[in-house]
Amino acid sequence: MPNLRELENALPVGPLKIIALNSAEKLGRNVNDYLVTFRRNMRKTVHDDPAFRGYIENNYLVDASCPRFGSGEGKGELHESVRGTDLYLLVDVCNHSLTYSLNGYTNHMSPDDHYQDLKRMIAAVEGKAKRINVIMPFLYEGRQHKRSGRESLDCAYALTELAEMGVTNFITFDAHDPRVQNATPLCGFDNFTPPYQFMRALLDNVPDLIIDKDHMMVISPDEGALDRTTYFANVLGVNIGMFYKRRDYSVIVNGKNPIVAHEFLGDNIDGKDIVIVDDMISSGGSMLDTARQLKEMNARRVFICTTFGLFTDGMAAFDEAYEKGWFDKVITTNLTYQIPELLSRPYYIEADMSKFLASIIDFMNHDVSMSNVLTPTEKIRTILEKYNKRESYL
Repeated sequence: MPNLRELENALPVGPLKIIALNSAEKLGRNVNDYLVTFRRNMRKTVHDDPAFRGYIENNYLVDASCPRFGSGEGKGELHESVRGTDLYLLVDVCNHSLTYSLNGYTNHMSPDDHYQDLKRMIAAVEGKAKRINVIMPFLYEGRQHKRSGRESLDCAYALTELAEMGVTNFITFDAHDPRVQNATPLCGFDNFTPPYQFMRALLDNVPDLIIDKDHMMVISPDEGALDRTTYFANVLGVNIGMFYKRRDYSVIVNGKNPIVAHEFLGDNIDGKDIVIVDDMISSGGSMLDTARQLKEMNARRVFICTTFGLFTDGMAAFDEAYEKGWFDKVITTNLTYQIPELLSRPYYIEADMSKFLASIIDFMNHDVSMSNVLTPTEKIRTILEKYNKRESYL
């Protein structure tokens, strides 16, 4: 836990409480466990002060639920008081594994269903919490963040709606376009990225990496991922390359112009280990095509790092690509639901974000600068230095 002194010298905004909706129940339990450990290890000596009421607890999770009627309608219920608390609501809008009964049929929950449950829970709070913060790792409708022609502007509208319901801060990860925060300029909006967790997962599972310009390269699969890729490459001290998508703008398929080809811009990758960094794998077609081209360009190994592994078309295409040797490892975080098939694959590595998310909540609850968790550059360089010396960096 970094910068403990800052936390020890700061007052909490209010007693900390977390509502982990069913969609994020597992992640919520992990985050809660870290928070319990963090606070037990704090050296504060004024826990009997009213300002520190409820500071050290065995559990910060609120007993809450969102039951549904047979018609599919639902409601949010709190089974304990949250009056005066600094409340954090954790929701995973991409968890399609949850179901409910709709007129006798089994219906899988969509992002719209999860968003409605989030609003129900905020409504159940009834303004009693001192502060309401929403943690939505995958930003709801984040890919519908700008208007092109006659279409909706879903993400901006959702942020505006939540702000009007009393949400003070939004916490998300690897937003498709963080500029959507301009829809609510008077609310807090923090967008975090997981480069440190990617690096830890990679170093923990690949013991023979050589991290320099002669042996490694970081690749952006498209123009949109260039910023995060540039940061990753600069911290590692390696070169960067980029693919851009050549589309057929005369045709629209499934609401978008189809990709004709991926064109590469960058240095020679012959014999180098390649790290592809992006925000998400949806169906995975573009990512696999990028990996295939890199292998055809004689890349030594290909490692795919993405924040969200949705795998909307299942794992068959990835299994086939792995058998063909197009990539070596896929790393995604546990910020969204992971299908059971993914967890059983020999090429899959999980980047655990639970401790990082617990640190974010702890810093926000103390109202101290988030720069402590926003810029992990020094942490990455420290583990790289130890890894290159083959020292323990745990």
